[in-house]
Amino acid sequence: MKFVEQLGAKALAAVETLGDYLCFVGTILYWTFRGPGRFARRQLLLQMFDIGTLSIPVVMITGAFIGAVLAIEALPQFQSIGLAGRIGSVINISVVKQIGPVLTAVMLAGRVGGALTAELGTMRVTEQIDALRAMATDPTRALAVPRFVACLIMTPVLTVFSDVLGMAGGWVMAVKVNAVDNAEYWLHTREALDLYTINTGFIKAFFFGAAIASIACYKGFKCGPGAQGVGRACTESFVLSFITILVMNFFVAVLMNALAPSGGGMF
Repeated sequence: MKFVEQLGAKALAAVETLGDYLCFVGTILYWTFRGPGRFARRQLLLQMFDIGTLSIPVVMITGAFIGAVLAIEALPQFQSIGLAGRIGSVINISVVKQIGPVLTAVMLAGRVGGALTAELGTMRVTEQIDALRAMATDPTRALAVPRFVACLIMTPVLTVFSDVLGMAGGWVMAVKVNAVDNAEYWLHTREALDLYTINTGFIKAFFFGAAIASIACYKGFKCGPGAQGVGRACTESFVLSFITILVMNFFVAVLMNALAPSGGGMF
């Protein structure tokens, strides 16, 4: 009975935490559509620089090597059946639709999510968030909204950099290193890489950015006292963001595949 009680208590705590998180997200969305405020608007450009511009080198390098690895791994199988020219369609679809958005989101969850959680957690520990409340300023509007909007905007932008460098890396390894015909490579890529595939990657990136920012801000606002509480919040933020990215990737992929036959013209 004690085990059942403990299990029930943990389940109840998880449900309460989920409800609290959803209320927090609702507050962010409310202030996002209502207007972030003058202070938050000033912070938005700074957050876009920190989240987006400073992440570009890491995203580009990682994307290039992922595309190159895809070419190295897949090319022998395509050469064995005489379809080496079709390797371009496989590499580029994989990069644009799957690997690019997920890879970018995971990189942001580690670099940006941890940084946002640590920053907001430190502000909570040093009572700066309480000071904003004492000044009749909603801390969610002033602190969480600019970070949420910046991550929402910059994640698809960073996905573009990852996609372009991933496609370039695959092209270099296939065409320049392994002598695949360049015209045939891009011909099959053009046939396979349609607007629906490209938009699928952008839609995924949009949802991933929202998940990373909301989880990071929530963990920062709710972190425990002291340096230990901030460190634990950063770890939990990354783990939850990573799991959410994988789960969300599955459901968005199912939804987009369901819409493809009837709504192909839209995408």
